[in-house]
Amino acid sequence: MKQLRELADEQLVSLYQEGNNSAFDTLLKRYQQKVFSYLLYSVKNQELAEDLFQDVFMKMVVRIKSGQYAENGKFSSWMMRIVHNHLIDYYRTTPAALVISNDESEVDLFNNADIAVNENREKEMIDQQTLREVKELIALLPDPQREVLLMRVKDELSFKEIAEKTHCSINTALGRMRYAILNLRHMAYERGISLAS
Repeated sequence: MKQLRELADEQLVSLYQEGNNSAFDTLLKRYQQKVFSYLLYSVKNQELAEDLFQDVFMKMVVRIKSGQYAENGKFSSWMMRIVHNHLIDYYRTTPAALVISNDESEVDLFNNADIAVNENREKEMIDQQTLREVKELIALLPDPQREVLLMRVKDELSFKEIAEKTHCSINTALGRMRYAILNLRHMAYERGISLAS
């Protein structure tokens, strides 16, 4: 039998559901750096990030053991949704986390747009996560579709300009764009990613 670290995420989840605790330890080692880095970047506090990290992995244990994980997508996407949702819950239920004291500072924080509390923090976090997920999906598109999509969205080229740059007809460029969008929607649906704003 393969060593645990050589197994795919889904195989490790199945083994853990069957009672192999080492399988979950392997998943934890595989993803702890990614999860902790994301939490630390989000809350900017080492101790708080460690607490949230423990909470997140406890949630994963409970959900996997209770059969709430189904192989309908990548384990890493499922895991990062839990991390993301846990952060949202934290900000929603901990108003103190959003309070900045003006008493101990000579700088007037409330008149400094760079430091003022962002009222749309939750939306910003969701947007950042969605953007990362969409970039991952775009990378999975066939080269011709990805090329047309990026030229149209990122470079803001017309379909005539895209056709000239890619040495194809305008209809071909339009077709590639259409299939790129259809493929993105399909992949997003499969992974549970919402592309609606």
